[in-house]
Amino acid sequence: MWLAALINTIIVTLSVLIHYEFLYRATNLLPKVRIKHRFRILSVVFIALIAHVVEIWLFAIAYFLMSKDKAWGEIQGNFDGSFMDSVYFSFSNFTTLGFGDIEPFGSIRFLVGMEALVGFVLITWTASFLYYEMQRYWDAK
Repeated sequence: MWLAALINTIIVTLSVLIHYEFLYRATNLLPKVRIKHRFRILSVVFIALIAHVVEIWLFAIAYFLMSKDKAWGEIQGNFDGSFMDSVYFSFSNFTTLGFGDIEPFGSIRFLVGMEALVGFVLITWTASFLYYEMQRYWDAK
């Protein structure tokens, strides 16, 4: 139980730090680039999407490794244990879409629940960040 909590804490912390760094660096880099404001906003959107994909893959790596050891529980349903199935499962959880075709059992469920919460918070953070950037740079024309 303690090991699961520690691993979950590490993965969640890494996800938040990755997201922070992507947004922080976008904030510092883009004003220095000589492009129109609308392209700055588009750049931030793509940077945020890349950040989300990196975070999703981080969770997918954890699912892939944890699914190989039955001590963490199992992932059943339309899941063959491949890395790409882990990525699909992670995308489904991060976006809180949850198709339901894959179901976790055992200690791994805690990480699955945390990913949904983290995904919701980070997607909301991105939306707030983009709104702020649009207000700051949006052309009044």
